Amino acid sequence: MATVLDGKTLAERVRAEVAASVSDVGEVGLATILVGEDPASQIYIRRKHEAAEEVGIRSVDVRLAEETTQEELLDQVAALNRDPSINGVLVQLPLPGHVDEAAVIRAIDPDKDVDGLHPLNAGQLFLGRPRLVGATPVGIMELLLAYRVELKGAKAVVVGRSDIVGKPVALLLLQQHATVTICHSRTRDLESETLEADVLVVAAGHAALVTADMVKGGSTVVDVGMNRTDAGLVGDVDAAAMDVAGYMTPVPGGVGPMTIACLLRNTVTATRLQRVVV
Repeated sequence: MATVLDGKTLAERVRAEVAASVSDVGEVGLATILVGEDPASQIYIRRKHEAAEEVGIRSVDVRLAEETTQEELLDQVAALNRDPSINGVLVQLPLPGHVDEAAVIRAIDPDKDVDGLHPLNAGQLFLGRPRLVGATPVGIMELLLAYRVELKGAKAVVVGRSDIVGKPVALLLLQQHATVTICHSRTRDLESETLEADVLVVAAGHAALVTADMVKGGSTVVDVGMNRTDAGLVGDVDAAAMDVAGYMTPVPGGVGPMTIACLLRNTVTATRLQRVVV
């Protein structure tokens, strides 16, 4: 039976560190923008604001109608960029189809980009000089570090190539000297790849995509999936893999709590970047 990578307990420790940091740096402000009424996005936004309040971060919750134009959304982003009391700006994705997500991400002040998606921050990560990196990839790395999972020389396989999780976590693993393979929907033989993984990160958004017989014995499995089914919330990895892996994150209680905790820490990091005297 795998040792559980307990994201909930570790996230509590990170939040306590963030609360102490907020006391040191002074007032910190986080603004989120939600366009439309997607139920899952509404839940994510509510949890982010509740967590911010707990650690002393002032939060601003901007809600816009589904039919909001791209120009109107960009105007709202620009207003938050100009507001000195706002240190972090997060636009909840996905956006409605009529909005160019890339244009909106580019419009966010890179110093306030707590999702780490702006091309400047993504480029810094690519160059090995991470500045603001997405909360989920950072949360994954924090879990691996906390449980002393050996990454140097390890074979790491990432299933999923999104800009939010797959690509950045692959780069972070590479920076820790793992040998990294990225798999995706066009990978010809996924099982042959996952069975080679010492560290397996699955972020494909597909319930139970990776079954227990696709997991290498004793490996470390990080399940990023959050899929709502009739049976409840399940991950991208079948729960039976717990009997095969050496370490594994639960769903829920694994990566999710770390994502929110690291978002709060990113907001404090952004605040410090903005207050550096050049």
